[in-house]
Amino acid sequence: MDASLDRPLSPEQRAWLLALARSSATGELGGPKTTIEPPADPSLTRKGACFTTFKRRDATEPGRGLRGCLGTLRAEEPLWKCVARIAADTVSGDPRFAGNPVTLGELPELKIDISVLHPLRELSDPLAFNLGEDGIDVVGQGIYDGRRGVFLPQVATEHHLTKEQLLTLCCEEKAGLPGDAWRDPAKCKVLAFRAEVFSEE
Repeated sequence: MDASLDRPLSPEQRAWLLALARSSATGELGGPKTTIEPPADPSLTRKGACFTTFKRRDATEPGRGLRGCLGTLRAEEPLWKCVARIAADTVSGDPRFAGNPVTLGELPELKIDISVLHPLRELSDPLAFNLGEDGIDVVGQGIYDGRRGVFLPQVATEHHLTKEQLLTLCCEEKAGLPGDAWRDPAKCKVLAFRAEVFSEE
């Protein structure tokens, strides 16, 4: 594993990535396109995986105000490139908002969260993860092969869920699996991952 994953990003590195995400989203929606020079910082140029989340700033209840959340679990490109690409995809390509996409005029009303992911680890016990610290990835097996669902670590905290509730919701709402599929390794395997989560606010 890349040693830089064990060191949290500095406030300056986080701020740079958040500014990059906003610039990329702005350009994707038809606003001014900014040429971003690749950083020299090894923490930003190492391969990384991330999710970006766009929410309304005035949303006061958990789960309200979401305007897009997409990401990748695979670290296949430099972290800074991943953040730029995913931010653009989130504002233009989240299928949940295909009928009501984010607009350039709306973008200033949205705040951005970035989740920088650590590598996935498969769990022999589906409950052997740290609630609120680990995200989960449920992967269908057997007749459910090809179905998959992901929850970021903050989902459990924001919605006050137990481990069992989190797994059940991820199976049902994200992966299209029976709610109890996580209990049966023939139907589903569960992986977990840590994430460094930071926001504009």
